[in-house]
Amino acid sequence: MGIPMAELLVDFITSLDGYASGEGWPGFWGLEGPEYLAWLEEQPEVTYLMGANTYRLMSGFSAGETPSGTDEFTEDEQDSIDELTRATKIVFSTNLEEPLAWANTTVVRDDAVETVRAMKVDEAGILSTIGSLSVARALLQAGLVDRFRVGMFPVITGATGAERIYDGYPDVALDMIGSRTFDDRIQVVEYRPRVLERPPLAATR
Repeated sequence: MGIPMAELLVDFITSLDGYASGEGWPGFWGLEGPEYLAWLEEQPEVTYLMGANTYRLMSGFSAGETPSGTDEFTEDEQDSIDELTRATKIVFSTNLEEPLAWANTTVVRDDAVETVRAMKVDEAGILSTIGSLSVARALLQAGLVDRFRVGMFPVITGATGAERIYDGYPDVALDMIGSRTFDDRIQVVEYRPRVLERPPLAATR
């Protein structure tokens, strides 16, 4: 019998120009459709990894807070929040006070990279980031990411976009292992990432 080995997935939802959100835009940029939502519901159970900022945002949603400019969640959005509440969650933070109000959440005060490195060896199943751009970036830089998945929504938010995802990233080669289009507008692509020491042309000089 082989030893358990967890798989680490970095999972982003972005505008076409690589923003995680945009001022004045609803969740999913208002473009989620029935195929995409059904696919989300079919995803296997994972342990979610996040930083303190994402925890504060998402736990607020679970407590009934809504994004600025939104009076209430749609039924599908509320279902997603409820599913997150039921899931196992780990938040990396040195300043969040325990006990945490959001159910099924554990605070880890140790270094995220070393913690996840150990979890990949000692545990089985899927570990997945949710939001938490700095955590995802650190895990990628450390070479721990097995799959890198991006759901790209067909909007460019150059004027209102917030949270540029890839700022501060190293150069990364991405080997595609899957792609799918939902509702004739949402493109989900999945890769095996390889962090590069230098870009290809630099290696020939």
